[in-house]
Amino acid sequence: MDIVCALRAFLRVAETGSFSTAAIDLKLTQPAVSRQVSALEAHLDVRLLHRSTTSLSLTSEGERMIPMALKVIDAVEALGESTGPAGVASGKVRLSLPAPLGLFIGDRITALLDRHPELSVELLFREQPSDLVGEGIDLEVRLGAVTDPGLICSRIGWTTAFLVAAPAYLERRGTPRALEDLSDHDCLCYKRGADGCAWSFSNGADEVTVRTSPRFVVNNAVAVHRAAMGGAGIAVLSHILAVPDIEAGRLVNLLPDFPPARLPINLAYPSRRNLPFRVRTVIDYLVASMREDPFMSSSQSPTVPRLRVA
Repeated sequence: MDIVCALRAFLRVAETGSFSTAAIDLKLTQPAVSRQVSALEAHLDVRLLHRSTTSLSLTSEGERMIPMALKVIDAVEALGESTGPAGVASGKVRLSLPAPLGLFIGDRITALLDRHPELSVELLFREQPSDLVGEGIDLEVRLGAVTDPGLICSRIGWTTAFLVAAPAYLERRGTPRALEDLSDHDCLCYKRGADGCAWSFSNGADEVTVRTSPRFVVNNAVAVHRAAMGGAGIAVLSHILAVPDIEAGRLVNLLPDFPPARLPINLAYPSRRNLPFRVRTVIDYLVASMREDPFMSSSQSPTVPRLRVA
């Protein structure tokens, strides 16, 4: 039995909850994956998965096995990287991040993949923090503070957002002239946490929080963007989504002298002593990408372009 292949098969089955899906990802047949997992269970003399005709779940032993299996795979991949071509990453990196940043990375991923032909990147769009170790996620981009003491955290940039609405909405409902006016408008809320419908604004000297009673609440910023484009109301949107439409006149930048407050963009990953080169490569790429975008400058108070109403 190739125990490394068996561990890979087990981890992929545990992650996807399906032998068939794991087989597709691993480019194997479903029976081959099933045999590898069964062989691993026989080798360890323990059942790792509960199987039935309709469901698949981890046993308690299987749950405990995941972090240990990840360490073995990381060590094997690090060994392969150390003996491979210098400066060339290989293997898969699983990166979890909010949808707007996922779009930002997707637009720029070609340069990274061309530089490292043996590297693959799996993006997972998540609005809430993940269980990185339990889900086998290498890196996660989080907005705001990271409080988990079991993770390494580094700030790689800052968000820039805009308060926007479509011209059709403003023609119908009027244009707010002050933050207090938002209470009289239809607000569209991108809810990431328990208090996601409270909007914070800052002019550099003062910070104001506005608690909205939104007409539309969703935990995905892309859906909020589409609703705003359709004229449903006023929204706070990342520059990644808002700037092209503001420049084209499809959205109007509101109250530019008191814009939404910036949040730190943090990169979190499990505390592992030997970080695989493939993961370090993606970290370096993320840091460089953030630095190249003036809207995500790592300085808390950079000179950021502020788009105004035409």
